[in-house]
Amino acid sequence: MARGDGRLSHELLPGEKGPQDACGVFGIYAPAEEVAKLTFFGLYALQHRGQESAGIAASDGEKILVFKDMGLVSQVFDEAALDALQGHIAIGHTRYSTTGASTWANAQPALGPAAHGTVALGHNGNLTNTAQLREMLSQRNAASGRPALAAGHGTDSAILTALLGSAQYESLPEAATDLLPHVKGAFSLVFMDENTLYAARDPHGVRPLVLGELDSGGWVVASETAALDIVGARQVREVEPGELLIIDADGVRSQRFAPATPRGCVFEYVYLARPDTTIAGRSVQAARLEMGRTLAREHPADADMVIPVPESGTPAAVGFAQESGIRFAQGLTKNAYVGRTFIQPSQTLRQRGIRLKLNPLRDVIRGKRLVVVDDSIVRGNTQRAIVAMLREAGAAEVHVRISSPPVQWPCFYGIDFPTRDELAAVGHSLDEVRDQIGADSLGHISLEGMRLATQQADERLCTACFSGTYPIEPPVDARRLLLSQEAVISA
Repeated sequence: MARGDGRLSHELLPGEKGPQDACGVFGIYAPAEEVAKLTFFGLYALQHRGQESAGIAASDGEKILVFKDMGLVSQVFDEAALDALQGHIAIGHTRYSTTGASTWANAQPALGPAAHGTVALGHNGNLTNTAQLREMLSQRNAASGRPALAAGHGTDSAILTALLGSAQYESLPEAATDLLPHVKGAFSLVFMDENTLYAARDPHGVRPLVLGELDSGGWVVASETAALDIVGARQVREVEPGELLIIDADGVRSQRFAPATPRGCVFEYVYLARPDTTIAGRSVQAARLEMGRTLAREHPADADMVIPVPESGTPAAVGFAQESGIRFAQGLTKNAYVGRTFIQPSQTLRQRGIRLKLNPLRDVIRGKRLVVVDDSIVRGNTQRAIVAMLREAGAAEVHVRISSPPVQWPCFYGIDFPTRDELAAVGHSLDEVRDQIGADSLGHISLEGMRLATQQADERLCTACFSGTYPIEPPVDARRLLLSQEAVISA
């Protein structure tokens, strides 16, 4: 499951694994539009949410055609592929695997038989009761005479697709309203049959999902508002937690399959979402600027210059500079053309591999006392490499400031954080982490300071990776692992 490149906007050592989120999803019902091309542009806007594979399914009312492959959106699709995807409905998906291997077979949209046709599905998030759903599917397959699912086979998304297409249902709306109350974990779904587009969001609304309207009268659903902007859609509203949308020639209809208990992921504000996205009425850019301002108040530094780790640390660095009065500068330059790489560097090159993506501006930082602002520390290897690189380039002091609290717990809802024993902050004091990364000082924003920057109520946010408070029960095997790791760490 691990990738060697990290996200496009988060600078990592080759082989270093940073915070990854599950996927980006996009759906459109628009008879007057070229739906495949709009889906391509929507996925392009969501590329940051996953860079392993991309796919589009389109329907002309009679058949669904799927085109998907490994790679970035721009690598997977060309004009000929998009021209072949004719129709008035489409869904798209760009994937990072948090369950299931990074292979073509697990790329989405997933496709399967359904009542009176076919179902295609794209999923953002991660389910916590996949084992129970797999058993449910096996029982239904046995009852209907369909082939049994091989033990351990299939991603959570593939299992969902198969369950929605169970022979016992007469329609997809019937299947969804019966099945979704039994699905646990984080899911923002787009799915379709030959004539209808559907969207659904888990009762906690962990991952974002929004509804938009085109000037032509078509409808769009997407993981982020930025994707609506790219295709020229006006945001109508967020898909509510516990809501199923049905979109067809009659417009948009809403059904509720569970009561809403909102617990949106706070890490969307910190890092995952695009800065030009709005979540729950709060601009992500504005939230990150405020996190930087709060960080400057909570952990001031006597320094000459504030520099970001581009690009994810830039808004918080601007906020830190504004609040502290310390001059903001770009002290690190980024290679804009480094994204995925399939060429693994040698150990010698890997030790200097951060320079593939970042290089210091020596004339800017030489002799200066620096505040370096980044969004998070996971293992700490990347921060260690950056601090060493800045010192080598002549920085007099390096003070690291992080616009999120220490990451101390794994996520089971779609962010692929390492296990507890791999996290830099677990079992180590702040001073110990500071020494590990080689900084003169280290400061993290407080949990409350981060929350206030989002302008969301505490009870409406999931902060599990920072607090250890999980709004959705983790899987049984994960709970056992957490207990065993906690025992080792405590010892």
